[in-house]
Amino acid sequence: MSLEDDATARFAGPHRAGSQQAVPCWFMRGGTSRGPFFRGDDLPLDKESRDAVLLAAMGSPDPRQIDGLGGAHPLTSKAGIVSRSGRPDVDLKFLFAQLQPDKDTVETAANCGNMLAAVVPFAIEAGLIVPGGDMTTARVLTLNTGMVAEISVPTPADGTGRYVQYTGDTRIDGVPGTAAAVTISFLDTAGSVCDSLLPTGNLRDTIELEGIGPVEVTCIDNGMPLVIINAASLHRTGRESVAELNADNELKSMLEDLRRSCGRLMGLGDVSAKNYPKMTLVAPPARAGSISTRSFIPRVCHESIGVLAAVTVATAAVLDGTVAHDAASLPISSSPAVSVEHPSGEFTVQLELDPAEPTRVTKSALIRTARLIMAGNVMIPAHLWSPQPSNLQENQR
Repeated sequence: MSLEDDATARFAGPHRAGSQQAVPCWFMRGGTSRGPFFRGDDLPLDKESRDAVLLAAMGSPDPRQIDGLGGAHPLTSKAGIVSRSGRPDVDLKFLFAQLQPDKDTVETAANCGNMLAAVVPFAIEAGLIVPGGDMTTARVLTLNTGMVAEISVPTPADGTGRYVQYTGDTRIDGVPGTAAAVTISFLDTAGSVCDSLLPTGNLRDTIELEGIGPVEVTCIDNGMPLVIINAASLHRTGRESVAELNADNELKSMLEDLRRSCGRLMGLGDVSAKNYPKMTLVAPPARAGSISTRSFIPRVCHESIGVLAAVTVATAAVLDGTVAHDAASLPISSSPAVSVEHPSGEFTVQLELDPAEPTRVTKSALIRTARLIMAGNVMIPAHLWSPQPSNLQENQR
């Protein structure tokens, strides 16, 4: 029995179970995030029904998400949908969905680099691809933004075949213990949601903020739209704890005012109901890193920092003239390793710059880990989506 046949035999597609619908689901940790992963063929084709299934699976809207798989926090209110790709240069298609504990929204405009780390392990577990050697590398197209990433995971062999190895000695801050390394190389991330790397056309802009006066910011998108502000501009150190920042209502109000103003400047329109751009406070490194950060997602302070936010901060740090560059301590190199400090540790991003175009990043590489936590079926109320018998038969082939 092939890996795909085995996965299909165990989870043969959605099926009715009394008043509930059983939908195949693999619950994965990717980096410092986690959530359910689904095969695209196991979910409704139309967006309204698909979103209803995801909301029911997560238990949103409810602050505790008590009736679903969600963890009552934006970092644990995420889902992934993966399908085979029909393109010859891409192996898999990945749609990331950001849900909120207390809202009925499903946001798919931005990427999540942490959840991206779980895509290839999931695809192997779910029978979408077959491991190829001791290390399996797949090209993944993120449908959210059109970005392509090369992802490599260890797939050693035992007596029954190759499998995803989750154990290892790689440690990432924000996750207890160690695990096997997942290598992610982003090939071209500039302007993932915005029109360009610097969507305002400037390395820095000045925003008038009530009660503060003019505040300099850098608006940038190298995988994640960010507004970067020197913490000192808002009379903060940038080294406050997550709890202190989440309790700082004055700061959060200022950041939201800045976010709305910068969203318009970045060509994103009214962002009041969107979860981007993210807001990032920067300061000189507190330890041995390159730059210190406090990232908001967008109204809650991140316990660490998102993968693509770290890539974007690192990119801003190496661009002379940005707010981040002023705060950074960097090695002189055409391929700098930027250590981005965050509340629970650091995140190193390896950048490659175009010598002929110093504001162009040609490659961003980083290390994450992932783990399969649960595989089975998630139950949703059957009235939300009842696949027709023909659909069930097609899914079970």
